[in-house]
Amino acid sequence: MKYIKIGDLEVSRLGLGAMSMSGFYDIGKGSDEESIRTIHRALELGITHIDTAEIYGPYINEELVGKAIKGHRDQMVLATKFGFISHVDGGVGIIDSSPANIRTAVEGSLKRLGTDYIDLYYQHRVDPNTPIEDTVGTLSELVKEGKIKYIGLSEAGVDTIRRAHAVHPITALQTEYSLWTRDPETELLPLLRELGIGFVPYSPLGHGFLTGKITSPDQLADNDWRKNNPRFMGENFQRNLRIVTEVKAIADEQGVTNAQIALAWLLAQGNDIAPIPGTRRVERVEENTAADGIELSASQLERLNNLTPASGERHNEASMAAIDR
Repeated sequence: MKYIKIGDLEVSRLGLGAMSMSGFYDIGKGSDEESIRTIHRALELGITHIDTAEIYGPYINEELVGKAIKGHRDQMVLATKFGFISHVDGGVGIIDSSPANIRTAVEGSLKRLGTDYIDLYYQHRVDPNTPIEDTVGTLSELVKEGKIKYIGLSEAGVDTIRRAHAVHPITALQTEYSLWTRDPETELLPLLRELGIGFVPYSPLGHGFLTGKITSPDQLADNDWRKNNPRFMGENFQRNLRIVTEVKAIADEQGVTNAQIALAWLLAQGNDIAPIPGTRRVERVEENTAADGIELSASQLERLNNLTPASGERHNEASMAAIDR
């Protein structure tokens, strides 16, 4: 496994997203024991970057990660997120990055994770009711206090990023980026490189679609949130299967899987990009990690760069409304 810098923070080139370990995707059955084995295997393979959030569960994902990393804390970069739960007023699903809420949130995360510091602490979504300067100002105080090491933003727009970075250096931006979500290339990536901010793409496998293992919406359980994702619905689903076909053609040439091609393409976009594919299965983390050793030819990269664009918004209307643009 290779290692890169996002901002001033060294991480493994591929990380592990823990969200799916707590019910956000519901294909097949998993267990906490299986998820813990997956985290341990990731560490054995050289993955040092583990990503979670207080909203996952809520809370139980951080508790799970906390159990898994016990005895391994010094060999990893631990990232979590706040701001999608209002501890002050409103509860779960309410965006709140007020100073008081941040301080409550960080104490809860530290306790659940079983640690006295968080390496990378993200604002999960931009709070329209709290100036970003106030939010980052509070986070900078937590840095001074040693409770967090680095500050991150998630799904923030260019203006917000500039304003935040002016208060305290932002280490990383987390946003969806993959072969079927190319939006960051227009404005976000150039800005991040101008400011020296690393990029942590989530859902680098298109919420599992790019793996080619989902061939019908009927495979998704009724409580799987992807049932309401525009790209997994109706005619959009059928159109998007063409992308999978194009990825599979290159995967077959290389003798690897669709997932490995999708990740190899993403890694080829720069040494300031550290994707966090999510899984709760040992075999999947092994498969994903192997993508770090795949070299795509110039012609293969060109074909991937020119894939059929995805049909449909990347999230439903309510989720898109929470994204800062």
